[in-house]
Amino acid sequence: MQQPVENLDTKIKELWPKDGPSSQEVEKYIKKYSKEKIVIKCGGKVLLDQSLLDNLIEDVVILKKLGLTPILVHGGGLGIKKKLDEQNIKSKFIMGLRVTNEKTIHIVENVMTEFNREIVDALEKKSCKAKSITIKKNNIIYVQQENKDLGFVGKPTRVDAKLLKEIIKDDYIPVIIPMGLDEKGSAYNINADTAAGAIARSIKSRRLMLLTDIDGVLDSDDKLIPEISTIEAKELIDKETIHGGMIPKIQTCINAINNGVRAVVILDGRKPHSILFELFSDRGAGTLIRK
Repeated sequence: MQQPVENLDTKIKELWPKDGPSSQEVEKYIKKYSKEKIVIKCGGKVLLDQSLLDNLIEDVVILKKLGLTPILVHGGGLGIKKKLDEQNIKSKFIMGLRVTNEKTIHIVENVMTEFNREIVDALEKKSCKAKSITIKKNNIIYVQQENKDLGFVGKPTRVDAKLLKEIIKDDYIPVIIPMGLDEKGSAYNINADTAAGAIARSIKSRRLMLLTDIDGVLDSDDKLIPEISTIEAKELIDKETIHGGMIPKIQTCINAINNGVRAVVILDGRKPHSILFELFSDRGAGTLIRK
């Protein structure tokens, strides 16, 4: 629920981190994003480094307590890789997507469930109601197989936006595992960026934020591009400036923007309070992608 205006200054002072953006800029952005849905995908090192995870949780709690509506989708790629390595299972990737067989899909689900529980517990410790969304308890993503070569990797066909909105209405922060079920009820892994994009499209979120282990979109000289249009992004894929695992990420961004999401940002989750800098400061963070 949005804070009354007279309490806003007090709330900002109470919540604001010392190493966050200038608190003077914050108020105008809070008004801009009040009650807006912000889909945040986190993955990479953020989930394996406790201090980075704590930082993310702090930012999400601040968004919620200032009246925004954060929705978290988490990956688990590095955790999955670690678990597969322990069992001497080699990973193969096609166009940045992990080939997933019947044995691997169970490992994926177990690792994701552990991360999910950790995030939910951390939010609840900060007095924020959070709810796990998993394929076993309350699945919201329905899929079809991406292609036979990838195995149990799904492409979202439908998101149960009604169920998601009910969870949000009950004042929970949804914490979503990027997995889905096909029409037969079989479990599929989904690229976390793709899942977050499908969710953002289904509820027409104001922002989709993809936290990564890089600064954002880089040009051919490895310099950060602060803002880019969807047409320019497609050109960078054609020139192979954008390649590998960044391809599905950028395709997700383009798809989201073409389907009702106002803007997408790719930013470095390893930098302190990158979410706050992106939403509540003039300078932003990472690469902003819009039409």
